[in-house]
Amino acid sequence: MLLDLVDVFGSGSLTGNPLAVVRGGEGLSDAQMLRLTRWLGYSETTFLLPPTDPAADYRVRIFYPAGELPFAGHPTLGTAHAWLAAGGVPKSAGRVVQECGVGLVDVRREGDALAFRAPPLIRSGPLDDADRADVVRLTGAKDSEILAAVHAENGPGWKLLHLACAEAVLAAEPASRAPVGTDVALLGAYPAGGDVQFEVRAFFADAAGKMVEDPVTGSLNAAVAQYLFASGLAQDAYVAAQGRKVGADGRVCCSQDDTGAVWVAGRVETVSTGGSLS
Repeated sequence: MLLDLVDVFGSGSLTGNPLAVVRGGEGLSDAQMLRLTRWLGYSETTFLLPPTDPAADYRVRIFYPAGELPFAGHPTLGTAHAWLAAGGVPKSAGRVVQECGVGLVDVRREGDALAFRAPPLIRSGPLDDADRADVVRLTGAKDSEILAAVHAENGPGWKLLHLACAEAVLAAEPASRAPVGTDVALLGAYPAGGDVQFEVRAFFADAAGKMVEDPVTGSLNAAVAQYLFASGLAQDAYVAAQGRKVGADGRVCCSQDDTGAVWVAGRVETVSTGGSLS
C-alpha cells in the first residue's frame, strides 16, 4: 500500500485541510480502514479503489475517526488529485468521475484548482425548535444573531445556522463535547467589496465525543452554496473563508452554472507521495 498526503482548499502552501489517500488497500477490512484513519489522526482518510460502476474512473471510501462517510468534499478533491498525480487517465477528457457512497460525482479542472459538482441535498428546510436550540448550544452562537437555521444534509447531516455577519461566526465559542455523529455549522457574510464574501465554520464530534472544528469542509460548503443560491443570497459565484480559528486559512470558490448545478472549487497541493504502508 502507498500513502499520499495532500492539502486541500488552502489559500497558500499548507493552509488548507490535510488528507491522507491510501492506494492499494483493496484487501483491507472496514475495521482496518477505520483503525488506520484513527491512527493517522486527520479529519478524513480515503481509500482509492477500482470502480464497480463502469461509468466511474475510480471508487473511493471515505473514513473519519467516528466511521465512514458516503460523501465529503475535501476528500473528493484530494483523492481526485492523488489519482491524477499517480497516472490516472479519465475516461472522458476534462472530467474525472468518482464513485462513492452517494453515487457518481463529477470533478473538473478550473484553472489551477479542482472542482466537484455538488451532489443533491438529502435534506433541507428549517430546523425545528429542538434542533435549533441544540445547534445554538453546541456552536455557542447567539440566538439573537441567527437569520436562519436549516438542514444542509448531503451525506454528512449538517445543521446550519446562518448568522448576521462573519464577525458573529468568528466570535462563537463551541461546546467542548457533543454526541457522536454531530455535524453543525455556522455561516455569516462579510461586508460587500472584499475578496471573501462569507465566513464558514464546521464542527463535528469525534469517536470519543470531543467537539472538533474542521479546518476546511467541502461537503458543508457545497450545501451552504446550494442554500445561498436557492435563497437568492448569492449569485453566480462567491468565495468563502474557513479555518481561521484553528490555524488554517482556507478558500472555497463556489459557483452556479447555467444548468443550475453548483460547483465547489479549491486549490490542491501534494505534500508527500508514495509513502509505503505495511
